[in-house]
Amino acid sequence: MHFVEAKGILTSNNGMTGMNIYRGCSHGCIYCDSRSRCYQFTHPFEDIEVKQNAPELLEKTLRSKRKKCMIGTGAMSDPYMHCEEELQLTRRCLEVIRKYEYGLAIQTKSDRILRDIDLLDEINKAAKCVVQMTLTTYDNELCKKLEPNVCNTKRRIEVLEKMQERGIPTIVWITPILPFINDTRENVESILRECARVGVKGIIDFGMGLTLREGDREYYYAALDKHFPGMKKRYIETYGNAYELPSPKRKELLNLLRTICMEKGMMYKPQDCFNYMMELPDKYPQMSIFDL
Repeated sequence: MHFVEAKGILTSNNGMTGMNIYRGCSHGCIYCDSRSRCYQFTHPFEDIEVKQNAPELLEKTLRSKRKKCMIGTGAMSDPYMHCEEELQLTRRCLEVIRKYEYGLAIQTKSDRILRDIDLLDEINKAAKCVVQMTLTTYDNELCKKLEPNVCNTKRRIEVLEKMQERGIPTIVWITPILPFINDTRENVESILRECARVGVKGIIDFGMGLTLREGDREYYYAALDKHFPGMKKRYIETYGNAYELPSPKRKELLNLLRTICMEKGMMYKPQDCFNYMMELPDKYPQMSIFDL
């Protein structure tokens, strides 16, 4: 872990105003796209870069804005990594968001988010808060291999349940679906049924598969050699050096996703979920890129 003084804290991409307090991650997920070399990390991925002045930067930025917006965080680095327990930078940023009555769309795999549930509740009542949780496998033993340093799926579902009790809306990322590993009908259906049970608003999936890029691919294949002997060879024979690796069961799983989501009233188109997360109540006009 190392500390930096950041020059800015908010970015704009495809209509969403984003915030990353940390760079890198300690969760160790074997498929993490953020390891890809295209993101130009100049330090080891596990050597977390900490933007120690993030709360001050955020306050300065929000104080000067005339228009409210949703602020998204967690897309590149989980805001509830192990170091957050001590540093509490995410919490301090949430306090700023609450103070200025902005909306929040926060993504995590960690039950550490429950520490801040009171703050999330207050943000949701003042503006809007959407909690996003990633669920890739219903099998907790498999989860330990895919996402070794974070709480298991059962615990994440409990987090979604507690958010539902507070009236905080939730979105689930059921991605990536790893070919030949977690791409079973039983796995996907089990996750979706649990999502419906705990009142999830929508499910985000990008075609029931996996993407691999330089940097990410090497790490993933090393993990396959460790946990799934022979699987790397099967991937290379099936996909070569492709970026997109759709599951051979893609069509069946997408149909299952649509069927259950329509039956249970959950959104299943990614853009619908993103539109929902970017939308504030009418009294809060959207911030445009020109306001940053």
